[in-house]
Amino acid sequence: MIKRPFRLATTSFIYPDHIIPNVKKIGAFFDEIELLVFESQPQEVIPSRDDVKELTCLAKDLDLTYNVHLPVDISLCAPGPRDRRNAADTLKRVIERFSPGPVTSFTLHLEMDNPLPIKDGIAAWQENARQGLELLIPDLENPAKITVETLGYPPDLFTDLVNEFGLSVCADLGHHIKYGYDMARTFELFGPQIRLIHLHGVNTRLEPPKDHIGLDKMAPDEFERTMNHLKRYTGTVCLEVFKLACLQGSLAALSKNFDDIPGI
Repeated sequence: MIKRPFRLATTSFIYPDHIIPNVKKIGAFFDEIELLVFESQPQEVIPSRDDVKELTCLAKDLDLTYNVHLPVDISLCAPGPRDRRNAADTLKRVIERFSPGPVTSFTLHLEMDNPLPIKDGIAAWQENARQGLELLIPDLENPAKITVETLGYPPDLFTDLVNEFGLSVCADLGHHIKYGYDMARTFELFGPQIRLIHLHGVNTRLEPPKDHIGLDKMAPDEFERTMNHLKRYTGTVCLEVFKLACLQGSLAALSKNFDDIPGI
């Protein structure tokens, strides 16, 4: 058992309710809450300015910060320039909306078609992503607050983009297990650029593997390997689960390795 070196977070959808009620219920137990803004349409689904004001007040009362998961129904990597422009404009609106609050990072998906495209397709995807980022990043005050999330393709494929635009990384360790990517290599590639970790259980006995479940449901060897990386990590670790039972199981599993893990 060692002292927890990282800040601990979870999502704003532990209870089947809106963001603010979830923050009120769970905020006192965590250092940070991941505000889930998966959709951009209709515009009413994006929290209002008044919502952000209330979230800012709650953050002060509960001694909290937030990270914001940006919408995934748009793509900076879209083949068409109009779609990339729409994605960039939408993301800028969401970032601007939340910027008055105590937000440490904004998590961005650089989506890629699945399965992995051939070599020429990868080069085209990287160029589309570059052009999309060129529409977004110059207008941001602090590009390092954008954390590019590791998804279902090798994280190596966006290394140059992260470095070129001065971005950070969200290392989703559950995705690493689900898709068979090397966690150690990701930590070697990005080091201190990993501003945020998404942590969730994966049942690799199923086909396809089921992710975003409790850490207590993981295979023991995969769980131990993941914990070894967390023992040296000092950023924010977000338990990216969406049910109370999954959160409780994850906290119980973490408490066997680290001090100062809350119980809910």
